[in-house]
Amino acid sequence: MAVRIASSADVAPEAIIGEGSAIWHLAQVREQAVLGSNCIIGRGAYVGTGVVMGDNCKLQNYALVYEPARLGHGVFVGPAVCFTNDHFPRSVTPDGQLKRGDDWEAVGVTCLDGASIGARSVCVAPVTIGRWSLVAAGSVVVKDVPDFALVAGVPARRIGWVGRAGVPLTDGGDGQWICPETGTAYIEHDGTLTEATP
Repeated sequence: MAVRIASSADVAPEAIIGEGSAIWHLAQVREQAVLGSNCIIGRGAYVGTGVVMGDNCKLQNYALVYEPARLGHGVFVGPAVCFTNDHFPRSVTPDGQLKRGDDWEAVGVTCLDGASIGARSVCVAPVTIGRWSLVAAGSVVVKDVPDFALVAGVPARRIGWVGRAGVPLTDGGDGQWICPETGTAYIEHDGTLTEATP
């Protein structure tokens, strides 16, 4: 499948865009960014220098993914989400000089396969968003999110579990959780959730 790039998008020639991906109006994809196959970059979204995205990722309108973020396969980033990249941001040095690119060390957000970040959330680097987890809209993530966790709030805290379908799991008792949509069973142990083996 061909790559689709809107005429108003700004895609660096050094960016690598996977087959079947689409980049919509006013989006910017910087140098050395790598997008997998079938990715969608929404209107006005930003993909920073050297950001790496897996296959089938979606960045919704005006999402800001600053380098050195890493996204696995099937990651969803909602509208106006922001991934930060600086521990202690300042425009100037202590003596008032404008900071340059080599005056700070970039830190990134890592999103593992299947993770979803709700609209207008902020992920404060460095954090890892676990596999198939769900960050509720408007959350501020300041610590790692476990696999399959449903987190919400400022700062974000785990309020439940979700399965691969993205819907909250039902407590089946004795550490077992069930997806009401697919019937898949999950096992909770010591604050982590794993898929039950068939």
